[in-house]
This record gives sequence, structure tokens and C-alpha cells, in this order.
Amino acid sequence: MLFSKVTLPLVSLMLASSVHGVAAEDFPNRPVRIIVPFGAGGSNDVTTRALAKATERYLRQPIIIENITGGGGVIGANAIMTARPDGYTIGTSVTSMLIAPYLKKASYDPGKDFTYIIGVMGFTYGVVVRKDSPWKTFQQFLADARANPGKITYGTPGVGTVQHLTMERIAKQQGINWVAVPFRGDPDAINSLLGGHIHAVATTSSWGPQVASGDLRLLVTWGAERAASWPAVPTLRETGVDIAVKAPYGLAGPKGLDPKVIKILHDAFKRGTEDLAFTATLSRLNEESLYMDPEAYRGFVTQGLAGWRKAIEEVGTRSQ
Repeated sequence: MLFSKVTLPLVSLMLASSVHGVAAEDFPNRPVRIIVPFGAGGSNDVTTRALAKATERYLRQPIIIENITGGGGVIGANAIMTARPDGYTIGTSVTSMLIAPYLKKASYDPGKDFTYIIGVMGFTYGVVVRKDSPWKTFQQFLADARANPGKITYGTPGVGTVQHLTMERIAKQQGINWVAVPFRGDPDAINSLLGGHIHAVATTSSWGPQVASGDLRLLVTWGAERAASWPAVPTLRETGVDIAVKAPYGLAGPKGLDPKVIKILHDAFKRGTEDLAFTATLSRLNEESLYMDPEAYRGFVTQGLAGWRKAIEEVGTRSQ
């Protein structure tokens, strides 16, 4: 059979559409991989593993977690962006990796290069010190740092993360010069603090078990309100620092995901967020449920990026 020059492209398009449709209808027929852009054992990792375990029975496929670390989330974000847009490789979407292109060289645009699938929750952030440290309050910590420029060290999961950026915003507001020490993940930073190698750690509630055991002292949290698990600990604003941090966590894939695949993933993970085992993990980590559907989550990210861009301009630094 002969085809005209016009017919051939039409046939090719129909065949491609047919294959694409069958693939979407059949999704998922093999395990799904979630890339975590930070190290094992941190809040991002623990939350993702709990969500994956809760969601597997609704997705009816195994969910594999892969930690791809480095660059404050940039390397993992790049792996998500460059994945084949078939829904079998997605990743966690957190503020640190999304704001990275505003701080350093990155090969992705957070507004264009990702498909936002579901918003899940918000992290609790705070600053901890050792139990034998001389600082009983965050005001004392600030005063000591102000009086000893370049002497106080604090750990974060990396340069350009929300944790690092917020500490530098605090420093700028308070006239402080302290030293950021980047780590590959929260566990490494916390172990370094416990070993006496740094003075403080600023990060998500990965420090919760050590605070509960009394090995670490929580000086301040960063939310608009006090954390429910630590009601006696003040917020930044209560200590005289006009900053409140709201950094959500969700799931995203590369751009170009089929809408049918997005819906299947969203619906399965939404059921996972409602699973008792997962909500218990959120409670243990003192993380706040913050569900958003794909459209709402994309809008939230877009709005949040504008705010963080202003914050970066406020700090006035850019790492290369």
C-alpha cells in the first residue's frame, strides 16, 4: 500500500498516540522508583520511605527508594528532570532543590522542568545544640555569635538548602558572622554535633530523637507557630528574628508526564498519605500534613519560589 507524503506523518502520529495511550492505560506494570536528593536517615528520606511503604498496596507495585545526594539537592533534582517521562521514575520535591538554581549553577528550571504530582506535608525546622553547651536560649546563642564573629559553626545538609539560606538570613538581620559547615545529610551533621566538632545544627526535625533523649537542646523552631511536640520552644519571631519558614514536601516527575499517569500516581500516593502508618510517621517527626493536588501544588511552588527569590536577594550571596 502506498501513502502520500501527508498520510505518512499522520499514520506515524496515530501510531505514537496509540502506543502512548496503551502505556498510560497499563501503568504501572513494574516497580516505581523515587529519587531522594538527600542522604539516608534524614527527614526527607525517612518520610519518603514511610510514604512509599504505605502507598505500595494502592499502587500495586513495589516502590524503590534511591538516594542521589550532592549539591544541596541539585544532583538528585537533575536525575528527576532527565528521567524518562513515563512515571516510573519520580522524586521528592523539596524547597532546597527548587531554589537551588537561584543560588548556584543548575541545569534545570523548577518552574518548567518538573511535573508536580502531589503536595504531602511541611517540614519542622529548628536549631539544636549539645546538652552541655552554654546556650540555654536562642537569644544567648545569637549574642555569643555576634560577640565572636567567625567563631560559631553550624551544620546543614548543604550550601543553598533552606537550612543554610535561613541561617544566613538570620545572620544578616542580626549582624552576625558565623560559619556554615555543609554535610551530605542530617545524620552526619547531628553526629558531628554530638562529637563536639561543630556548635549547632540547623535542619529539619531529624534531631527529634536526640532532643527527646536530652542529648541535644532545641533552642528555636522556624514555623509561624510553635511546634506541637515542643510547645515550650519559641519560634524565631518570638526571639526577635522576623522570619517564618514554610517549606513543603511533595512528589514530582520530569516534565511531559501523561495526565493519566499523573492521576494514577496522585491517587495512589494520596491514599498512602491517609494510611495510619504514614500519619504516625508524620506525628513522630512532628511534620504537618499539607495535602495539595497537582494543580494546587504547582501553584504553591510557583508562589513560594517568588518568595524565596526575594529572600535570596536579601541575603545577597550566590554560590557558584
